[in-house]
Order: sequence, then structure tokens, then C-alpha cells
Amino acid sequence: MTAETFEVVVIGGGPAGLSAALNLVRARRRVLVVDANRPRNAATLKARGFLTRDGISPLELRKLGREEVEAYPNGEVTFAHAQSVVVAPNGFRIRASGVRGAADVDVIAQVVVIATGVSETLPAVPSIRAHYGTHLHSCIECDGYEKADTPLALIGETNDLAERALLLTQWTSDLIVFTNAVGTVTDDEERTLARLGVRVERRAIDDLVGERATLTGVRLIDGTVIDRVGGFVRPEWTPSLAFVDGLDLDRDEDGFLLTDANGRTSLPGVYAAGESTPPGPQQLIVAAGSGAVVAAAVNRDLIGLTVDRSDPVL
Repeated sequence: MTAETFEVVVIGGGPAGLSAALNLVRARRRVLVVDANRPRNAATLKARGFLTRDGISPLELRKLGREEVEAYPNGEVTFAHAQSVVVAPNGFRIRASGVRGAADVDVIAQVVVIATGVSETLPAVPSIRAHYGTHLHSCIECDGYEKADTPLALIGETNDLAERALLLTQWTSDLIVFTNAVGTVTDDEERTLARLGVRVERRAIDDLVGERATLTGVRLIDGTVIDRVGGFVRPEWTPSLAFVDGLDLDRDEDGFLLTDANGRTSLPGVYAAGESTPPGPQQLIVAAGSGAVVAAAVNRDLIGLTVDRSDPVL
């Protein structure tokens, strides 16, 4: 059986992928969105900072995006988990396993847009997921306003905690950085933070204190409880890209796809949008903007307007 053919297959149905798809169907491209429907922000109750949609549920935002894409006769969305993308004689062959009762996918595309984002590993604190998305968040720009002027924790096990703590001082003057005996805050960084009233707690965390509806503190391994009512975590992010391991794509040292300013990867015909590329601002509206930029590049490249792939999109 001959595989169904699309001009563009977008893999990932978050704001980046759906924005790319919407702009491409409006350019009269035949587009399929393949979405595993496992957003990492599913626990978040409200998305903030998205113009005209401030406070919307992230799941509702995705639903509205899918409906907008499918409102065009040349746009389709299916729930499937991408398994492989390989070079084919007439483009790329994409295979995906259906989820939520959807059929498996086996299609050909001239162009592939990767917008699968990242998976995240939270700091090793037993009940951290019970509070994630309600009392604890990862995006400071997204949720800092709602946590303003309250006693906050910043919990992480990485070496960029001081930078995040400095950013958080915009919203609170009562902040404690918890390294869980793993994260790195240098002596110089600690002195800088101390001048701003930020304390660094280097002891290991036993667990968080409070029921699911409330957070009242952080309990250290020695039994000390430090009162906190909310805060932020610094997850470790890993790009969700196993399905393109068979393609010759340039990546950075952390595995993110390297692109030009318009989302073109090192392999012609493959583009990347949103958090599949090296980390930057994590707001949903930034991801949506990235998808729109990539869509413009895809459409122009398919027309043949971009002669030199190193040139910016006109």
C-alpha cells in the first residue's frame, strides 16, 4: 500500500507545533500534526503571559489550537507517538504509534517540523510532583507574579541556581535557595545573593511539608523545617528526540537540535521549533512565535525563494 503523502508533517502538538501548522495550512500547504498528547505542563492549572489567553488552561490552549488547524480543509491532527523519521526517495517517511484509540501513522512528507519539546527530571524530593503545577513551578516568568511577596523556595540540583534566584528577587524579598546537597552555588554567588537577602541552604531535603492543597515548608534531612508557601524548581530538561536518531542532525552537547535563525536544521527538509532547540525563554507565547517563524521558512523554501540556506528568510 502506498503511504499517504503530505507536504508537511509537524511532530508535536504544543504551541510551537500548532502555530507552525496553523500558519502553513493558511499558506495552503497540506499539513498533518502528529501529537503524542503528553504535554509536560499538564499539571499546570493556568498558563500565563499568552496574549488574549492569560490564565487559560494549557490543555484548553492546545485543544483550541488543534481546532483552529483542523478548521482548514488541508489541516489534520492525529494523536500518535512518533517512532521514527527516515529519509525516503521523495522526502521523509514518518511512523508513529496511535494513542487514545487513534490509528498508527505511516506517511510521507516533503518536510518535517520537529516540535516535541523536552522531558523533565525534577529534583529528588519525594512529594515534589504532588505540588508541581500548583505551589511549585519551573517557569519564573510564567508564574512569578502569582507568587509575589510570599516566602518562596527555589529547589534545584544544577549549577545555574544563582541566576534563577537573582531573577526571582524581582517578585519576592523572602527567598531561600535549596541545593539539596547537589546543586552548585559558588561562594561568590552566595555573597551576591546574601546582599539581596537571599539565603542558600545546602543541606539535603527530606521532603516537602503540607497536604496537596497547601505547602507549608521544606523539611531537611536533619528534621529542620523551613517555612515556605510556594516556589520554583529547576528541572533537568532532555530533548524528546529519540524518533530522529536515524537522521544526520547537528545537536549541541545536551542533545538539542541546532538550527539557523529560522529553524532550519543541518538536514535540508527538517526544521525544529520551540524547545527542541537549545533552551531559551520557556513561555508558551515564545514557543508559538518560534512556530510561526519556522512556518514562514518552510513555505518559502518549498516555493524555492530561499536560494542560500545560510541567508535569513526574506
